[in-house]
Amino acid sequence: MLNTLNSNKVRILYIGNKLEKHGNNVTSIDSLGKLLEAEGHHLTYASSAKNKMVRLLDMIVTTIKSARKTDVVLIDTYSTANFYYALIISQLCRIFNLKYIPLLHGGDLPNRLKNTPKLSRLLFKNAWINVSPSRYLQTEFESAGFHKIKYIPNSIEIQNYKFKSRNTQNCRLLWVRSLAEIYNPKMAINVLHQLKTECPHATLCMIGPDKENLLPSLKTLAAELGVEVTFTGVLTKSDWIKRSEQSDIFINTTHYDNLPVSVIEAMALGLPVVSTNVGGLKVLLRNRENALVVDDNDHLAMANAISELAKNQNLATELSQRGRLDAEQFDWVNIKPKWAEILI
Repeated sequence: MLNTLNSNKVRILYIGNKLEKHGNNVTSIDSLGKLLEAEGHHLTYASSAKNKMVRLLDMIVTTIKSARKTDVVLIDTYSTANFYYALIISQLCRIFNLKYIPLLHGGDLPNRLKNTPKLSRLLFKNAWINVSPSRYLQTEFESAGFHKIKYIPNSIEIQNYKFKSRNTQNCRLLWVRSLAEIYNPKMAINVLHQLKTECPHATLCMIGPDKENLLPSLKTLAAELGVEVTFTGVLTKSDWIKRSEQSDIFINTTHYDNLPVSVIEAMALGLPVVSTNVGGLKVLLRNRENALVVDDNDHLAMANAISELAKNQNLATELSQRGRLDAEQFDWVNIKPKWAEILI
């Protein structure tokens, strides 16, 4: 437990990419941070700087300045380049004798443990505790010898998600992620092209920021395949939820994943989910119970799964209703006691 000067309220420094105002998707630092603030904790954030190097410098400076008035440091931790800012901040925390908690977001973190074992030990072995939002990563870390780990799933506020029954015969597809290679947006377009043979009226809306300048190549692919795809760019959460009312099936094409909030949100909204069966999704999604799952990068199997939903409304309804029930487990009301066990 943390000892604080203000009853049960904790002074938290939250380190991560707080980039919503620059057109990026909402991430944990935005959503979890607000929820913790609403519980009365005092939060300081770093960083919202757009440039990566400036952002890293801001994280370092903020950590140093906040060292004497911080009880614990939360660090959003990913598997790619952002792994290194987490590593740097963690070692600063050790210098200033600050308790720090890596929040394990990267779906490919198991490979990070294998590829950079010494750096991984520096970061994760010295943590006060590691928090995993999925049973998948918890198991992977424990298998690699990291036992200071607690499972606290990502959360939503279920009252913000109105359940709607869907008519899957329309084959109106929704995809919500950043346009980045790790999320395999090209597969979504290939799925639409394949699906047109069975559902000629099928449509695809792709929502998310273009993080890796993939939009021109995606538009070219759609043109070459002769399919029309709507690219909205990034939308606020309320806007994309409103946009989801025009869709009937949610598709998730990612190569790697942990416990994506976008999939939980889709389930909460009543959208039947068709997803690749990777990472933490293997635990979240149960084939033919709350979703249909296919192998990574198998656009033919995903198109066939969607076609089945179009022909079998009863199956779609069952997946939709079960998905909503499962999504309700991730309501903040159910998740916040797990954080209270750590922070109070």
